[in-house]
Amino acid sequence: MATRLVSPDELSVQLYTVRERIAQDLPGSLGRLAEIGYRRVEPWGLVDRADQLAEHLQGLGLEAPTSHVHLLGADLEPVFAAAKKVGVTTIIDPHVPEENWTDRESIERVAAGLGEIAERAADHGLRVGYHNHAFELERRVDGVSALEVFADAAPASVILEVDTYWAEVGGEPAAELLRRLGDRVQALHVKDGPRTKEDEDQVAVGDGVLPIADILSAAPGALRVVELDDHAGDVFEALARSFAFLTGERS
Repeated sequence: MATRLVSPDELSVQLYTVRERIAQDLPGSLGRLAEIGYRRVEPWGLVDRADQLAEHLQGLGLEAPTSHVHLLGADLEPVFAAAKKVGVTTIIDPHVPEENWTDRESIERVAAGLGEIAERAADHGLRVGYHNHAFELERRVDGVSALEVFADAAPASVILEVDTYWAEVGGEPAAELLRRLGDRVQALHVKDGPRTKEDEDQVAVGDGVLPIADILSAAPGALRVVELDDHAGDVFEALARSFAFLTGERS
């Protein structure tokens, strides 16, 4: 029997992975994910889809503990209301543009901005997080990655969702990065592929070159969120293979 790396209860899936299918049929797409075995999902476009998600998730046995939603510069009250409606407890800014990560002062402004949002979010029972791409690891300040400078500058109320694939593409071995960041990391994006910047090169978890077991063991308490930014084949098949590999159900 294959090794179980993740319990199904620890596993989520980023809905951006199936964005084209969701545009055609949101409840049907959620149903496919539930059939595969996923019990948690991570929405994007939370405010626009809150009513539909609230309507369909519970009936399919799905929860959405985390969601991607742009926070800096956004009207936050609709975000807070949407999170409450869907049952989201952690809202994660998925992307702050690269020009904000060029020097310590700019990074500290991002950290302070998200810290202020975290204070407001806490009044609604919500946590705030940030999700990286490759450039936050490629950029260095005094020899340290911009993401780690951000982690040091941001208040503890701002958690990290480390995209382990983009960390590796950015030149940081993900497992080593996670060990340095410690319990600031409350969620991971788990994906696989050949460490290129071409989204379509990404494959099912377990079919690429990343050391998945080592990465997961470096952040044992973090929610594991499967994602493919894009995929050359059938995306639901890739998600099924990812689920089977991570839960030990692959033959």
